[in-house]
Amino acid sequence: MLPALRLPSSVLAVCVAFLPSMAWAQSNSSSSTPSAPKADTAKDAQSTPPSSPLAIHVGDSDLLIGGFMDMTGVFRSTNTGNGLGTNFSNFPFAATASGPTQTGNMSEARFSAQNSRITLQATSKVGTANLKGYIEADFLGNTAQNLNVTSNSNGLRMRLYWAQYQQGKFEFLAGQSWSMIVPNRNGISPAPGDLFYSQDVDTNYQMGLPWGRVPGFRFVAHATNTVTAGLALENPEQYTGGAVVFPKAFAGNVSEVNTGSGSGNIGSSSPTPNAYPDVIGKIAFDPKTGSLHQHLDAAVLIRGFKTYNPATDASFSQTGVSESVNVVLEPMKNVRVVATNFFSNGGGRYLANTAVPDFIVNPNFGLSLVKAWSGIYGPEVTVHNTLLYGYYSLTRVDQNVGLDTDLTQIGYGVDGSTSANHKVDEITVGLTQTLFRDPKIGGMQVMVQYSNLKRTPFSVPAGAPADAKLNMLYFNVRYLLP
Repeated sequence: MLPALRLPSSVLAVCVAFLPSMAWAQSNSSSSTPSAPKADTAKDAQSTPPSSPLAIHVGDSDLLIGGFMDMTGVFRSTNTGNGLGTNFSNFPFAATASGPTQTGNMSEARFSAQNSRITLQATSKVGTANLKGYIEADFLGNTAQNLNVTSNSNGLRMRLYWAQYQQGKFEFLAGQSWSMIVPNRNGISPAPGDLFYSQDVDTNYQMGLPWGRVPGFRFVAHATNTVTAGLALENPEQYTGGAVVFPKAFAGNVSEVNTGSGSGNIGSSSPTPNAYPDVIGKIAFDPKTGSLHQHLDAAVLIRGFKTYNPATDASFSQTGVSESVNVVLEPMKNVRVVATNFFSNGGGRYLANTAVPDFIVNPNFGLSLVKAWSGIYGPEVTVHNTLLYGYYSLTRVDQNVGLDTDLTQIGYGVDGSTSANHKVDEITVGLTQTLFRDPKIGGMQVMVQYSNLKRTPFSVPAGAPADAKLNMLYFNVRYLLP
């Protein structure tokens, strides 16, 4: 036998790793993908549930290895140029004023195992306090140019990596987690199974979802069994995306913002300057009636933006304030109704993959915030081992334009721009079928998602269609580690 290892529990708790997420993590929550029924016998009732064969007890800590293997096929009616995750903001038009487009009339089909996860969780205690460490990774990281030609060597990517200290009714978390702005299913928990980011196979989730996986610090208090309040300080990033037209004088200072093209990112030659961390306050209510669980949460997001004009030695600041209100209701057992609402005034960065800017830049380098709103609505129904879901989501953005010193248009939504969207809509229906689930050998699921997308710019060139449309079909086979 191997000798027992005795390591400090605090070290083991921080030395976290990968916990299953998405459907695997959500299958352990109120949004659960159905598990195989158990035989109703006296022997089963008296027996202790078997632990995972991948659970390890080391010293005073428990380690749980997990994850899943995904094999995904995606079929799109137009060639978006994306991988598994869909770029909701810029899928191509079928035609322009000058005639049909190549990408808009070429379909695409691809297979990938990139969404597979490797996971580990570590838990321990220090006195009366609970410690938890958590990391999660997939294979959607940056890859070589010949990825799909030969080796398919997908890059490992850190998704989550945080440590949590819980003493009584108070929690403290540090590390990279899902942003607190993400709608919850249960309390203000950072665990993937307690969050709503849809049941979609698409790795960019449902369009219109406010989300991010960002570094930060989080403080949470459990006031009662049904009321939770939290405050988060998260990594800031003043974002304009690629659809904003800047003043000509700003061209040499564009590194002051993140345009989504690589410049301005951490690690680039010109990382984006930021005034102060994003601040998020959130409160959640989780009343229960019998076995039914209802959830309501509301959040406020405060962000600070700043630009500097070296020609005039002038600084300009703005404060963005956004709000969200979300509910997950359970009117009857195994039926959930989801509604999310995000009201953004300078919070476009969190409407990920829709390219909604936080602000535009005026000719004097002053800032003007961009307003937007998004929502997701739909049911999730579990019938035996089948999860059925459907969502309608939409994002609406206000036009914000002005004139440069030479009287040309600048801002978001200039005349003739097909990249600045006024609205984007998505309709999704999907199914997750659990074939089997066993604590000793794991489980197997088959998933299907169909989505219809439409984006409508503020204006398009004369003779061009008013909307770009996209149909997508995802098919996924998932093996869940025990």
